[in-house]
Amino acid sequence: MDKSLYPASGAAIARRRKDLAPQPLAAFKAFSESVFADGALPARTKQLIAVAVAHVTQCPYCIRGHTAAAMKSGATGQEIMEAIWVAAEMRAGAAYAHSALALDTIAAQQDPGETPDAHAH
Repeated sequence: MDKSLYPASGAAIARRRKDLAPQPLAAFKAFSESVFADGALPARTKQLIAVAVAHVTQCPYCIRGHTAAAMKSGATGQEIMEAIWVAAEMRAGAAYAHSALALDTIAAQQDPGETPDAHAH
């Protein structure tokens, strides 16, 4: 019995969401439409940002949905892949930057008189 970790999202799930919480769903849809509308940033750029963020949050539904929306708004495969690489760099960069916490703790353990500084950068 093969049961996917991520069930396919379709009309039945959409109906169930609406049945269970229609007002929050309507508010979320209006919010989403507002966020992704052309503004200071064009919709295409916003969708590329969403593709990058979806890869950082690792949401398979968002990855598929925003990749399709980015393409529909005119983004190319190359632009989408570059956005994904930006996400990968940012995620790796965060791990590197936060190593300051581990280094601070190592230093404190080696010198018990020193207290780790949670706000060290």
